[in-house]
Amino acid sequence: MPDIHTDDWWKSAVVYQVYPRSFADSNGDGIGDLPGIIDKLDYLAELGVDVVWLSPIYASPQADNGYDISDYYAVDPVFGNIGDLDRLIAGLHARGMKLMMDLVVNHTSDEHPWFVESSSSLDNPKRDWYIWRKPREGFAPGEPGAEPNNWASLFFGPAWQLDGRTQEYYLHLFAVKQADLNWENPEVRQAVYEMMRWWLDRGVDGFRMDVINFISKAEGLPDGAASPGTALASGFPLFSYGPRIHEYLQEMHQAVFAGRPEHILTVGEMPGASVEQARLYTDQERAEVDMVFQFEHVELDYGPDGRYGDARPLPLVDLKASLATWQLGLSDVGWNSLYWGNHDQPRAVSRFGDDGEYRQQSAKLLGTVLHLLRGTPYVYQGEELGMSNTVFETINDVRDIESLRYYAEQRALGTDDETLMRRLRVTSRDNARTPMQWTDAAHAGFTTGTPWIAATPDYATVNAAAAVADPDSIFHHYRRLIALRKSDPVVVNGDFRLLLPNHETVFAYERAWEGRVLRVVANFSSVHTSVELDDEGFEPLLSNYDASPGALRPWEVRVSAKGY
Repeated sequence: MPDIHTDDWWKSAVVYQVYPRSFADSNGDGIGDLPGIIDKLDYLAELGVDVVWLSPIYASPQADNGYDISDYYAVDPVFGNIGDLDRLIAGLHARGMKLMMDLVVNHTSDEHPWFVESSSSLDNPKRDWYIWRKPREGFAPGEPGAEPNNWASLFFGPAWQLDGRTQEYYLHLFAVKQADLNWENPEVRQAVYEMMRWWLDRGVDGFRMDVINFISKAEGLPDGAASPGTALASGFPLFSYGPRIHEYLQEMHQAVFAGRPEHILTVGEMPGASVEQARLYTDQERAEVDMVFQFEHVELDYGPDGRYGDARPLPLVDLKASLATWQLGLSDVGWNSLYWGNHDQPRAVSRFGDDGEYRQQSAKLLGTVLHLLRGTPYVYQGEELGMSNTVFETINDVRDIESLRYYAEQRALGTDDETLMRRLRVTSRDNARTPMQWTDAAHAGFTTGTPWIAATPDYATVNAAAAVADPDSIFHHYRRLIALRKSDPVVVNGDFRLLLPNHETVFAYERAWEGRVLRVVANFSSVHTSVELDDEGFEPLLSNYDASPGALRPWEVRVSAKGY
């Protein structure tokens, strides 16, 4: 395997995701903002990350916390102003870091001027900028079953909303206020590309593209396969890999990224993407995107009722097989993104580790296993502190629109409150959206006001100030991992080999390159565990315990190397 080229700087980089609403509040209004992020840049520099991925800060009614954009060219006042964003870009660049913005172009807010025009009349010039359809044949507008097809919204309920003025329906794969753009219209695509170029010219270094594989829908928008006894069906197979998706991405690359003096980082969030599809998306010769966010490994614990049902125990064998499949599948073409969590996932240490007695050890283990795989690692804010899921006492503690819609729909169907709250405590996206825990002061030092969502109760002991001061903390373990990635070419360039694939509690693998071998052995359990591996020639390199031979201790990870 060749060494990484200069243009491939992103392959040796580490990305840190900032969820602005919950990161740091500078003005005491209870909502995180851009000046708050600027105040914390030295913290991010000390951690050693290379890229900051900023979740949406554009003007928005905030129906879905900024993923419903009403003006792509403006900063929402709740986060600051465009001058603050310019200062953030300058501050990052001065510290040798880059900024990756969230790009949300499958849909806009229904308050975006484009949609306001589109919905104003049947013959408005922007009517075809969104996906409009007449009622199903034989039905009057608003009648049950009159929706143009039977697709369900990913946020529950039908994926179509009747517009009272024009008596037609518009498609919204997410919330009612998130209307899907019509990418079949070349004017829409050119408007999007123009906006992207504007941000790059302002100094932005890349884009994380929200559900970008949804922009091409199946021709004719046919019905999905419905389950017996249900009116709605998942349209997912019909909009997650549409017939023109590669055409659109290649056109975007040519219109926006080609010819730029520096490589622009492009990451496509692509729910449902297979390894075979990802090889096409991320093959550099095809010029589409650098890497994809796929969801296979974070859906393995879903029960029969899906994400918000009762989770099933996650067999480590399944997790290892999934990660290994992606490691090997993209070994010769393409590139992996590596993540345990983000703003849409529960906290990693609560989901994959042990957030009780072995919180510190399991958080370090998860970071080690992830960062030494082949791909670009992502750190979600607070992950480097071992932040865990929060405690929702009642539904009044929940803010996430998806969780609230799930709760309302299930209550209407007769599911009891106790069951629903038990599920949300494990699965809700709000677990990742509680305030970043900076200190042991009120509200975790996030704000001097009342936070938009309550802080996780353990902030008195789990916080950045304590972690930075403790050389043995999770924070400093992450620093060492990031430094190792930058100093050892095996981490970026090495081949991957899974060891002990059928072991129920140990995840072990090797990375090899030019005669060097890096070995990771991790005990995903709370009991001592022994494994038989040939250790000849291997020297200890990194661990989350003091060095000791013998059995692996609870949630112990050992990194060793030979041939160096």
